[in-house]
Amino acid sequence: MKKLGERFIAGGCLLAAMLLAWSCQQHGTTPPGAASRTAPASSQTVTINAEQARQVHVTSTTDRDFAPYIQAVGYVDFDQDHLAQVTSPYAGRVREVFAKAGDAVTRGQPLFSVDSPDLAQAEATLVSAAASWTQTRAALTRAKGMAQVQANAPRDLEQAVADQQTAEGNYQAARRALLIFGKSEADIDRIAAARRVDGELRINSPITGLVATRNIAPGSLIQPGSSPAPFNVADASSLWLVANVAETDSPLLHPGLPLVANLDALPGQRFESPIDYVGSSSDPNTHRVVVRATLHAPAAGLRPQMLADYTIRTAEPTRHIAVPEDAVVREGDGSMVIFTTRDGRSFTRRPVKLGAPQDGYFPVLSGLSSHEQIAAEGALFLSNALTLQSQ
Repeated sequence: MKKLGERFIAGGCLLAAMLLAWSCQQHGTTPPGAASRTAPASSQTVTINAEQARQVHVTSTTDRDFAPYIQAVGYVDFDQDHLAQVTSPYAGRVREVFAKAGDAVTRGQPLFSVDSPDLAQAEATLVSAAASWTQTRAALTRAKGMAQVQANAPRDLEQAVADQQTAEGNYQAARRALLIFGKSEADIDRIAAARRVDGELRINSPITGLVATRNIAPGSLIQPGSSPAPFNVADASSLWLVANVAETDSPLLHPGLPLVANLDALPGQRFESPIDYVGSSSDPNTHRVVVRATLHAPAAGLRPQMLADYTIRTAEPTRHIAVPEDAVVREGDGSMVIFTTRDGRSFTRRPVKLGAPQDGYFPVLSGLSSHEQIAAEGALFLSNALTLQSQ
């Protein structure tokens, strides 16, 4: 800040000195170190002496490509199409946690387990149904043997068949109930054979990816649909670039336009991807429309929730005459002017029509020709000198 202040003071002193020299010329006096000159004939032309000319940088207009674009701010986010919020479908207390934030997990890998009263009840039902099924099968076998030697009545065999069929249905229903809890056929066979109720519900990852967040610990009580979700697992192979575009610019946007992101966290790097989504409504609070692009195979260091500045090119580039930003002087009435020269000493005020600046240059829509000599640094001094000349 101190150096900036010193440069500002020095620049102000220089401008004041140059204007003083010009004022002396206009009143017929000569300041030290400056040669007297005659007043210019044109009211749009100002002539400076050799010392003043050293402070005015003269350059040529160039031809450059300018692409129409809009700017917006936004952030980087997880690819929500490949982000899984993992929770328990049943209430219970967390028994164990098998993964932590940042871990790579595969589909079907256990993330945490829950002591579930609902699962315990389902397992108890299976154990009871398995015992009844075993008992009725044995009773049916006995009834069939006795019927062969006519040792029982026909209705006894019929009753044994009915009991076995009922037990078989209850047993299969109990097995299907455990399948809903995520138990495998092998797990169900083991529970039925061991006649042991455990009640441990294991919650597995539905996708392969990275654990983005973990919000539980052993002993935590969870409910179905609780917020935040116990685990978030994200596919790290893609990220979203999310831009919030002013609603006045939204009619220019459509899928396929290039979206370029620049991040303060990663200076010097740019990330580009075509737009694949334009919001169908404007936010009523911010009056901005969400625009999104998917960045595949993101670079190392690019992380969700980083802030980003976005540039969206809305049309193909067009070629224009270009002038540096410091060559343009905005006058009191809002008009833009540039000072042209042939010899670096006499400068003519030229009104111009300009487009939006890009990369330090203005596109000239009208008022200048190619390869004209113009004043760049020092143009503001020339404008002030011309004003003094006209007084």
